Amino acid sequence: MNLDYDEEYWLALAYAPLSPAYLIRLVNYFGSPRHIFELTEQVTPYLSNRLLYYLKNPNWYAVEQDLAWLEHSNNHLLTLEHPKYPPLLRQIHIPPPLLFIQGECDLLLQKQLAIIGTRSATKEGKQIAYAFAKELSNCGFTITTGMAVGIENAAHKGALNATGKTITIAACGLNHLYSSKFKNLAQTTTLVSELSPNTGIKRTHFHSCSRIISGLSLGIIVIELPKYSHALDTVLFALEQGREVFVIPGSIHNPFVKGGHRLIKQGAKLVENVNDIFEELQIYLF
Repeated sequence: MNLDYDEEYWLALAYAPLSPAYLIRLVNYFGSPRHIFELTEQVTPYLSNRLLYYLKNPNWYAVEQDLAWLEHSNNHLLTLEHPKYPPLLRQIHIPPPLLFIQGECDLLLQKQLAIIGTRSATKEGKQIAYAFAKELSNCGFTITTGMAVGIENAAHKGALNATGKTITIAACGLNHLYSSKFKNLAQTTTLVSELSPNTGIKRTHFHSCSRIISGLSLGIIVIELPKYSHALDTVLFALEQGREVFVIPGSIHNPFVKGGHRLIKQGAKLVENVNDIFEELQIYLF
């Protein structure tokens, strides 16, 4: 493995008591993660005692574990300064300082559309998600989802039955996929996480990975979104990031579409077919 771009120092900094936003601020100010560790004495007045202690005693054991994970075939690390870091994601308010990737790394540079929706999807909702993902995939889009069952799983299957180009954002480290079903997912998708490989699952991780789903994508497609749903996090991030929000409507008698219908009333694009999406994105296929 060829370590460039100070990867080992980025990894060490990821274990420091820092928020992603503050980590990025420090790297921008001092020029690189390596300089943060090397200039500890000079920056003492600017750092908390807890952080200063860590910088003097980095968790090199955890870093070695991460480096061992990176030795495996098809495992990758993209730091915020890496030339292959996705440009769209770099533009969001707080981009992930690190991306751990298992699969086709270059897929993150291709044009993506995210598909989100309820875990408690109806049969019709899953059929719609499958069909849209398959058609969009055949039109050259990579389909990006979270790891949720229901709508997102159906979208993943639709893309698999087209070009097979899918990205799945994990809410845990990639060594800690939280069921055998999701472990098998690694064979069919490119997995992405901002969390170190041995990080376990936490509820707050789902909120954080929502910003990555929307941040990687040109827009998000909402299928069967209830009035109250964790998937609304992705919508809110998409609006904050200036991404397009598309909603496929459903029956007024279906409680799982109430949230989506409200988004349409608030200005989201109502979508009946993929051409509605292409029109809004000003993408023309010949």
